[in-house]
Amino acid sequence: MTSEELRINRRGRASRVQARMAPKSEVNPCPPGQRGGQYRPLSDNNVARILDTAFRILAEIGIGEVPPVVLERALYMGATKSDTGRLLFSRAFVEDIVSGAAKKFVYHGRDPSHDFEIGGDRVYFGTGGAAVQTLDMDTGLYRSSTLKDLYDFTRLADTLDNVSWFTRCCVATDIPDNFDLDVNTAYALLAGTMKPVGTSFTVAEHVDPIVDMFDLVLGGEGRFLDRPFCKAHISPVISPLRFGEDAVDVTLACIRRGVPINSIIAAQSGATAPATLAGMLAQTTAETLAGLILVNIFAPGYPMIFSNWPLVIDLRTGAFCGGGGEISLMNAGAAQISNHLGLPSGVASSMADAKAVDAQMGAEKAIAALTAGLAGGNMIYESSGMMASLLGASFEAFVLDNEMLSHVHRIIRGIEVNDETLGFDAIRNAVTGEGHFLGAPHTMSAMQRDYFYPPLADRDAPRVWEEKGARDIWSKARDKATQILSTHYPLYLDTAVDSKIRDRFNIALAPNAMKLSA
Repeated sequence: MTSEELRINRRGRASRVQARMAPKSEVNPCPPGQRGGQYRPLSDNNVARILDTAFRILAEIGIGEVPPVVLERALYMGATKSDTGRLLFSRAFVEDIVSGAAKKFVYHGRDPSHDFEIGGDRVYFGTGGAAVQTLDMDTGLYRSSTLKDLYDFTRLADTLDNVSWFTRCCVATDIPDNFDLDVNTAYALLAGTMKPVGTSFTVAEHVDPIVDMFDLVLGGEGRFLDRPFCKAHISPVISPLRFGEDAVDVTLACIRRGVPINSIIAAQSGATAPATLAGMLAQTTAETLAGLILVNIFAPGYPMIFSNWPLVIDLRTGAFCGGGGEISLMNAGAAQISNHLGLPSGVASSMADAKAVDAQMGAEKAIAALTAGLAGGNMIYESSGMMASLLGASFEAFVLDNEMLSHVHRIIRGIEVNDETLGFDAIRNAVTGEGHFLGAPHTMSAMQRDYFYPPLADRDAPRVWEEKGARDIWSKARDKATQILSTHYPLYLDTAVDSKIRDRFNIALAPNAMKLSA
């Protein structure tokens, strides 16, 4: 270091200390809802070719295993039936459906401060999945997921700013797979957060009683229609190109009760869809359009998320691969196609194949989240906590993903260029004055407005890191998750309402597990 550099270094020490001691800004430099669409993996011509093929698939191959109620309604609306009984939709028919479909709608939380609009180019990250195992924080190994885990994941996500909604991330394997599972899942979401939530219904008959429970929580019959805070995750079209009768019935039951629908296509490359990326996107776009048709022939303009989640299998083994370049690329392409159609888009990301909270996990999650976000996916699912190729969920991963998503939102936000940020006067003042920018008003303003400071990632010098115990980020995330779970027991259910719910339904989540008996 030269003598001049040393002089500047000493002179700037006080300013650096001042900068470190500056109060934290109340302004989040990277909040959810940034404008995406900067990354376009497909040219306009290739988007058009994929859509042309999707329209052709619907017109010439069509959808099979059509439930009678759908067949009758679709034929009445102008669809046709092939000689083999498959339901065919002309391009004009599909384009009319797209034209009349919902382009934007508000996704409500029980607390209005959590409301946000789905559609356009705004990007939000949230959860999804049906993991059957949880990464135990005490042993560091996987075990079967429980209802208590689901409740704990819910209240953990309740504190994480970048988890804009919470959809069930794990299956309560300790609850029988019948109505009890559906109602206990919904109850855990109600108890753990006031954010928008999402769940699934095994059969149509489960919809009414669970929505009745939602009404009860909101204060009376019909209240859920005014604030539909829970959406249904449904796959009414099953790859390749057929309806799923039970899921169709659930879809229609949800429409009757005003439950917003997340219509999901989750085909797997080389198994239930072509192995080529373009062929995969053509088929899954056609299938997602078929889900849109189903909803809109019964309820035009109904709030539905156009969720095309192209999934990948390892063609050497047949195993699902949640992380990697191909799945990230295809979900970015799916977002681009959905946004081209002007529909509220849903894609998937961050479904790490890693089992441990390690470098593999970080790389797989960050690649997927960044590409999906920059591509402009409105609703990016599976983005928090998911591990082991969707077989597992992790409390520590939730905490780390929340931090990672701040970086992603910051990248999506981009670089603002204006007179203030160009800093001509600040440059002149530094050159003619102190000779540096440390502690200057322009620097302090940028520090609080433009930079995110990760609370868990380590930025210390190696010696300082060693003096602090040379901890890895898994242990730091474990401490953070443990701290939240030991203190955040939200009381989101009125005691009298909770008693009514427990009198009517077989709720297995014990009050003492929720600290309600204290």
